[in-house]
Amino acid sequence: MGIEIHNPATLPANDNVPGNDYAFCVEMAGQPWFTSKGAMIAYYGNINFEPLGRTSMTAIVAARFSSPLYADDWVLAQGQGKLILGDRGFNINSYDLDDGNLTIRAANLLAFETSLDLKQSIVPGFLTLLGTGKFLASSNGPVMFAEPPLRIDPQALVGWADCPSPSHHFDADWMQSFLGAVRGSMFGANTGEERQSDFTGAGTVLIQSSEKVVHDGHLLKHIESETVALGQNSLRALHASIGARLQN
Repeated sequence: MGIEIHNPATLPANDNVPGNDYAFCVEMAGQPWFTSKGAMIAYYGNINFEPLGRTSMTAIVAARFSSPLYADDWVLAQGQGKLILGDRGFNINSYDLDDGNLTIRAANLLAFETSLDLKQSIVPGFLTLLGTGKFLASSNGPVMFAEPPLRIDPQALVGWADCPSPSHHFDADWMQSFLGAVRGSMFGANTGEERQSDFTGAGTVLIQSSEKVVHDGHLLKHIESETVALGQNSLRALHASIGARLQN
């Protein structure tokens, strides 16, 4: 069995590395890209990576990246060459927005062109891309596209395009079950059989073919940002609740 050896001439432009769903090659030709920290696994050519807080392209960041909570997790890549991106062995796909509106789990968003605007979604742990351009997203297994109305396991949800944000739907039997309520309060997690994300209206929902969520440290940041509005009594109550859960 032969091993394929790649070089700049054999690597594709803006496509998955041939025979490899877990690596993606971006053609860098002067157009900057926002890339998630740690996504770069290799590159050919002259490419620079600048943290958003210390970049020479402050105008692009100010105009396109409107999510300070996530700014430390991203860099601006610019230059000439072939940039190979990966994400811990997860599948990587490219998507094209055409004057679109797509909300995606922050942990799954890998890179996007600077022609797109990024906003922080009101849904914890998600980001919204607006405009026209290409972006890359990782997933635990291939992605399926589905039309609403539908309900899906929240852990299988990658994102949604051009449709309203989902609401939570709780199974009636689970809601009435004391044991289910205790289990939810102790572990803070429900399966898709107990709680679903309920989508209505027109649009497209992106669903990964696994219930295993990509590790997401962004949700903690969102929760921490929300505690700023809490008073001392609320903070004490939250501290007691977290302490009780840690003991369990």
